[in-house]
Amino acid sequence: MSKSHPIILPNLARSLADLGRRLKRARIRRNLTAAMVAERAGISLPTLRLVERGSPATSLAVYAQVLLALDLAKDLDLIAKDDELGQKLQELNLPARVRPRAPRKNARSDKS
Repeated sequence: MSKSHPIILPNLARSLADLGRRLKRARIRRNLTAAMVAERAGISLPTLRLVERGSPATSLAVYAQVLLALDLAKDLDLIAKDDELGQKLQELNLPARVRPRAPRKNARSDKS
């Protein structure tokens, strides 16, 4: 059986390619060779090259390992941090505030 790959939309492909370029620039700014980053990340050099090209076939864990090797792991905390759209949608689906009912008065009298 061949592996099935998800369909990658053009906007996502561009975002991944941009991420790969940013990671490569971060590596170069730190004066680290690709071999050094691959070793620190615990991945092969060809896998690092895929990351730096923004390959959608590469797992998020591999991208995270590269971020860690570049001392950028804190950037993972920024992914989906402020989900403004989700928060607005949640607020729209919140039930209206229900006011507590006033105590009911007993219609019957206590006369015996």
